Parts: sequence; structure tokens; C-alpha cells
Amino acid sequence: MKIQELSALEISQKVKSRQLSVEEVLDAHLAHIAAVDGIPGAIGGDSAAQPDKVHAFITLTAERARAQARALDGKIAAGEDPGQLAGIPVTVKDIFCVEDTPSTAASKILSNFTAPYTATAVDRMEQAGAIVLGKVNLDEFTYGSSNESSAFQPAPRNPWDTSRVPGGSSGGSAASVAAFESPLSLGTDTAGSIRQPAAFCGVVGMKPTYGRVSRYGLIAFGSSLDCPGPLARNVSDAALMLGVIAGADPRDATAASVPVPDYVAELEKGVRGLRIGLSPEYFQITYFHEETGDLETQPVPDVMKNAVLDAAERLAKMGAEIIENVPMPHTRYGIPAYFVISRVEAASNLHRFDGVKYGYRTKSGVGDLRSMYRKTRGEAFGLQPKLRILMGMYVSAAQYSEQYYNRALRVRSLLRRDFDEAFQKVDLLLTPTTPTAAFPIGGLYGDSVLMQYADQLTVPGNHAGVPGISIPAGLDAEGLPIGIQLLGPDFSEDVILRASRAYELATENEAWRQKRPALG
Repeated sequence: MKIQELSALEISQKVKSRQLSVEEVLDAHLAHIAAVDGIPGAIGGDSAAQPDKVHAFITLTAERARAQARALDGKIAAGEDPGQLAGIPVTVKDIFCVEDTPSTAASKILSNFTAPYTATAVDRMEQAGAIVLGKVNLDEFTYGSSNESSAFQPAPRNPWDTSRVPGGSSGGSAASVAAFESPLSLGTDTAGSIRQPAAFCGVVGMKPTYGRVSRYGLIAFGSSLDCPGPLARNVSDAALMLGVIAGADPRDATAASVPVPDYVAELEKGVRGLRIGLSPEYFQITYFHEETGDLETQPVPDVMKNAVLDAAERLAKMGAEIIENVPMPHTRYGIPAYFVISRVEAASNLHRFDGVKYGYRTKSGVGDLRSMYRKTRGEAFGLQPKLRILMGMYVSAAQYSEQYYNRALRVRSLLRRDFDEAFQKVDLLLTPTTPTAAFPIGGLYGDSVLMQYADQLTVPGNHAGVPGISIPAGLDAEGLPIGIQLLGPDFSEDVILRASRAYELATENEAWRQKRPALG
């Protein structure tokens, strides 16, 4: 097996036992990136360039990584503990600050910003021995579900079919893991932005409980929704990474002080005795008709539903109790509520980008501060940030806040109540992750409403703050990955990972498990 195809756990074990040096691991991954990734995303780049490449990266920090590798090899030679993530290459979504590296949020307005400090989640990985390969692409400020809105082009492509999107906003993270450019990546999930691209790219992606992982150093989108979390090629690696990045942080008042269990040690406990629920609301998509404004409902495709039912059957054979028809009546309102809440929070968070303190500043002559703000933001924000500022300001205005924002907050409470009531009956919910497999590049981009509905099955978990995971569950007729989702109560990541691992074991000999993206 090639080095870049090893799991994170295997790399750590081989590095600690000196079967591999960290520099050998790094060299193998850098060589593979050079073969499959193509040119990195750049301001003014050609979106159609090298259509057969992945383009996961904005910034490849090879020299920084090499210095880390040499230091870690020296530490191992001296007999010191190299850490839980010893020698494991990781990629970082470019929404996290990493000291002395460009931290762009995939936006022109931060294209010249070099971070003076490192986000807590990244720092914890590095302290545990991980080697950061670089910063990977995303939708601008995480605003999107396909990665196409990035100001840094070419945007990432799906390794399974480079004519299709990798999902978003953590599309660069999912693509880098699926393409074997790194075994682990750090992403963020605001409405499904870890789980949806994980499903599209055939990898594991976990959204932890809100507050389980510190947001310090994360460039915020929706401060009450954002959750950093791991993407990996298998459940064990996701558990390993989550155990490192989770926990209280004195620099983040929203980081929970709940003790962090040993997720890896819990993995093999199986599902016997677990109650796993199926909800009819998660087998359909409800959306507003663009002409009539009426709510319309259509079922998810059979391939998505059947993947869930097959997983339920397998888990039942392993001792789980499957409970059908768990009501989740407010699921259909998750996207409309998200449209309002996230835009208000986004508009608030974007006010800090004004050309005064850091980042891009207009070169045009201006006569006053207000003109400088207007020109800077007009030139450097892409379409999606501008739309979110406008909508966020509108729905939070005094004359409209009761009609829109306060009503959306009440809907969020109802969504939380749905989960609270469901978890009195079941331990976990099992659902599809997405209503479709990866869509073609350009297929939905520009229709922000339709694209948002790609997150309808994931966004309720963000409203409620509960943890969830997407795991691979096969391939559709076109050979594209599909994912299934497990959701659990607050701080039940250990149970979710156990059930995910059980499904992984139950399907380990399936033919689809042996297939790989055809790259390089």
C-alpha cells in the first residue's frame, strides 16, 4: 500500500515504531498532491483550468510542514512522545487562522491577510504531532454548498468525477481527503458544511455538538451555528482527530467544559441495545415553489432511502432496535429559519471587514471614511457576502425583526424540541445525508435558494446544536458516493461513532468499499 493510502492511525503507529519517518510520510503526500491537485486557487484564476485536477488547495505550506516534520523526527529520535497524531498530514479549511500563513476565507477582502495567531483546533492538532500541509479552498466565507463561490479559482472539484462539485462549504477539505492528499482535514459545519461534502466525496465527516470544539481562530459565519469538526476516510480516524481537538478553551466562552471521552477506545462496543430511529420527515424534501410560494414536498430518491433502510437492517442484525415513524414535524422549516438567522449573524460578522484594520483596501481615491468603506467592500466582497449583508440587515431591521428574525428564532426552538422529544424514544436518528449525489459544476450555482435545499437534511442538527455524522453508504448508478447520517443527543459523539463503526464493519466486504477515485 502506498504511504498516502494509509489511514491516520496506521501512519501514527508506523511513525511511532520508526517504520516510517515523518519526512517520508510528508514527501509521499506532497508528491501525490503535485500529481493530482493541479494549480492552487487564486484571485483572478481561471475556473475552467485543468478540469481533470482536484484543486483542493489555496495555499500549500510545504516548507512549514517540512520544518515540522524534521522537528518531529528529532523528537522521536530522542525518545520523546510525539503525540497522538504523530506525523499525520492534515489539511485545514482556509476559514481558520494559522500563524504566519495566509488566512483568506476564500475572499478577496482577506487575500493579503497573514494570521498573527493559530486557531485552537489547529494548535491542538499540531501540539499532538500533526503536520499541516496547507489551507484548502471553500465557498467564500463558507457561503455556499458547492465551493463554486470561492474568490480563489479554480475551485475544488469532486475527485470521483471532476465535472462535479465536491459540496460545500468544506469542499476543499472533503476533496483533499477523498483524493488521498491527506488522511485528515479540519472543516466547519454551519448548515451541513462538513456532512454534505463528506457525502458528496465519499468520506466521513462529523459535526460535533455545538461547543464541543473551540471556535477560537475561526473566521465566523453564523456564530450560533458554526461547528469545527473532522473529515477522514474512516470512522476510526475521525474519532482520533475529534479526541484531539475537542474540549474546553479559556479563549472561547462557548466551548463546553464537558469532559472529552476516549472516542477511539469506545469504537468497538457495537450497537447492541441501541435504539435507532427512522423519521418519515427525513425521507422527503419540502420547499417553496418559486412562483406560487406554496410548500411542495417530494420524496428523496430511492437510492438515498434504500441506503438508509439497508443500514437499518444491518444494524438491527448487530443488535440495535430500529424504531420507525419517529416524528420530526418541524424539519421542513429548517432551511427558511436558517435563511434568516444565518444572514443576520453573517451580516453582523462581516461588519469587521472594512479595509481599516486588516485585509484588502481600495486603491481608488476616496474623500472620506464612508466612501473608503463602500469602495473596499464593493470591490472585495463577492456576490454571496453582499447578498447576506443585504438580507441580514433587512430581516433584522426594527420594522421587520418580529416578522422574520424573531419568528425564525421561535422555529429554531421548535426544531430543538423535536430532537429533545425524539431522543426520549431513541438513542440515535438514522437519515440520508443529502437528497442527491454531487451535482454538476454550474448545475445549481446562482440559484441560492435551490442550492440551500441541498442542506435540508443536515441543517436541523445545526439549529438544535446536536452532533451528527455522515458516513459513506455506497455508490449510485453513476458511480457517485452517497452518504447516510446519524444524529444523537448533546455530547453523544461516542455513541454516534460507535454506531458508525459498526456499520463500517458490516459493510467492509462490499464491492463499493474497494472502489477509489480515478486520479493520477
